[in-house]
Amino acid sequence: MFITYTNPVYEYKKSPDQSATEIVHHPVIVVGAGPVGMGAALDLGQYGNDVLVLDDNNTVSVGSRAVCYSKRALEVLDRLGCAERMIEKGVTWNVGKIFFRDELVTQFDLLPEAGHKIPAFINLQQYYLEEYMVDRLNELDTVETRWKNKVSAVEQNDDIVNVTVDTPDGEYQLSCDWLIVADGANSDVRAMMGLESTGKVFKDRFLIADIVMKAGFPPERWFNFDPSYHRGQSTLLHRQSDDVWRLDFQLGWDKDPEEEKKPENVIPRVKAMMGDDVDFELEWASVYTFQCRRMERFRKGRVLFTGDAAHQVSPFGARGANSGLQDTDNLIWKLKLVMEQKAPLKLLDTYCDEREFAADENIMNSTRATDFITPKSAASKSFRDATLELSKRFEFARKLTNSGRLSDTAFLLDSTLNTPDENSFEGDMVPGAVMSDAPVSGQNGEQWLLDSLGNHFTCLIFVNSADDISLSQLEVLETLQQDKIKLVPLVVMTGQAKTTIDEIHTLLDTGGISKQRFDALSGTTYLVRPDQHVCARWRSLDADKVRQSMLRATANL
Repeated sequence: MFITYTNPVYEYKKSPDQSATEIVHHPVIVVGAGPVGMGAALDLGQYGNDVLVLDDNNTVSVGSRAVCYSKRALEVLDRLGCAERMIEKGVTWNVGKIFFRDELVTQFDLLPEAGHKIPAFINLQQYYLEEYMVDRLNELDTVETRWKNKVSAVEQNDDIVNVTVDTPDGEYQLSCDWLIVADGANSDVRAMMGLESTGKVFKDRFLIADIVMKAGFPPERWFNFDPSYHRGQSTLLHRQSDDVWRLDFQLGWDKDPEEEKKPENVIPRVKAMMGDDVDFELEWASVYTFQCRRMERFRKGRVLFTGDAAHQVSPFGARGANSGLQDTDNLIWKLKLVMEQKAPLKLLDTYCDEREFAADENIMNSTRATDFITPKSAASKSFRDATLELSKRFEFARKLTNSGRLSDTAFLLDSTLNTPDENSFEGDMVPGAVMSDAPVSGQNGEQWLLDSLGNHFTCLIFVNSADDISLSQLEVLETLQQDKIKLVPLVVMTGQAKTTIDEIHTLLDTGGISKQRFDALSGTTYLVRPDQHVCARWRSLDADKVRQSMLRATANL
């Protein structure tokens, strides 16, 4: 096989903890140095918290694996210091096309509007993402990563978690206040604790083939139902970096996975799809069976489960790594406040409530996509084929066509951390929604609204000009900054006057985009969580209401 990437090898080093006479304690241990585990560690590390990462391997993922990264996941990774390299290296795309028997029946644009820093999706091999995340971890003094350190036992009581770690130099013990589990779909830690992940296994198989070729296809997602070269099944085509192309072939349940991923069986399928005259090299192949399942609860005492360890979906729609990164984005700010005794333990239960809801939404969408792509009866197949045929001419059928509803952000509309609206608003920025980005300008020139938020609570106030904020309101903003939980006021000028407010971070709306997206009349105020979810909004600034919403948003009510 042709290889475009050489896996780095990270050195195993014996830790002083292994020779200590007493068990060494760490505030937080993360199990697993995949994208989700490293996302948790980076978030904690950037807050200034010490965190230890344990991984049983000493390299990044072998094979491209997850390749599609959504806008929301990239926004999280941007705050963690990784997205810029990803976007520069990856293949940006917004358009997806769906074919039926080789004929285009419908297409979609995932980001048809301007005014966003981050693209709808990029395609990038998972090993690049992991390499960039390891590099970023190594920049933080607060994070230590130990390679070839496999967790082999976990025990906990009300106050502490004890772990046994297996290394090339033998076993040793550690303890921690909190254990974050990100060791994948077949989680060893979950099994050690006697916990289950239940759901549905779909009786079908898909072949993944990564090929290296020069081709003039546009950077789009192409899904083909019942193509001439693979009758009765479906295929998927994605472009990755380094001229690597991801091809998926539906195989059926009766195929032998080990036989199907042999090069002598993969190459004829690729030639049938791409043509005999296309010059390519096979880089990697794998066969997967997909399933949708999750744990009943993502927290067990002081052990917190994230990513595939907590929930798993079939790959259609790119919901695996993308949802896992949103897990850690939801979890870490809550864990930090609990560790600092600024919020009660029940705040961590809202991590379970919110991300279990998101997992159920992902499982529902993934199941529907899988049922459409792989119909289980003649009647279902007839409905599917009729829908695809009608999609050529009718909009209603296009909405029913499902080649994998692509990963999106969960709107946490029923979260107990939200404060219900008391005023009338237009648009999507409801309590529970993730804030939309928008171009703004400030002292450092052109920038983006999400970049201005940081990883703390933000009180976002929109005004036409500095004259619309009174002295008493400025005093309110100063008192908000002095509360025990960090709350940073951020003023956005929606008028044309390029004015600033002393000692208050002030931005100028660019082109009226933020004003439109937030339905921002002068005085409109939003309270935004550290994970950039809106938790409250009002038509005027009222310090008492902001404080009450802060208490609600941190489970202190």
